[in-house]
Amino acid sequence: MPAKRYKVTLSAEERAELTQLVNKGKAAARKLAHARILLLADEGEAGSGWKDDQIVDALSISRSTVERVRQAWVMHGPEAALNHKRPYQTRPRLLDGEAEAHLVRLACSAPPEGRERWTMQLLADRLVALGIVERVSDETVRQTLKKTTSNRG
Repeated sequence: MPAKRYKVTLSAEERAELTQLVNKGKAAARKLAHARILLLADEGEAGSGWKDDQIVDALSISRSTVERVRQAWVMHGPEAALNHKRPYQTRPRLLDGEAEAHLVRLACSAPPEGRERWTMQLLADRLVALGIVERVSDETVRQTLKKTTSNRG
């Protein structure tokens, strides 16, 4: 078994805070589980220094979770190891306010000849044909219309 890449070494203060958090039990389950992982993985003076397999068996947690918590503690500190942060999505919006206005106007207009009503795909295709956007999916159109509480008439 290779040596651990991320070794958790807790100070006395950190150990006391984590112990208090676990003993109190008034936090999110994920946060408490991560605190338990850190306490068991601690290789400091007061720590037990359990191996990952032992922690997995004791807490019924996946090995990857144990490894991720160790890595987060070493790389980013206690806040990152205890609190889950959702991934930040950086994709730009396809439809800005002006494009949304065009879409709503289009959805409220008469449907194309030979059609009884607008479909999401027809609206998406028309936005592209009018040059309002380069590309857009029917799902983006649906979500935008739902967000603006518009219907297809």
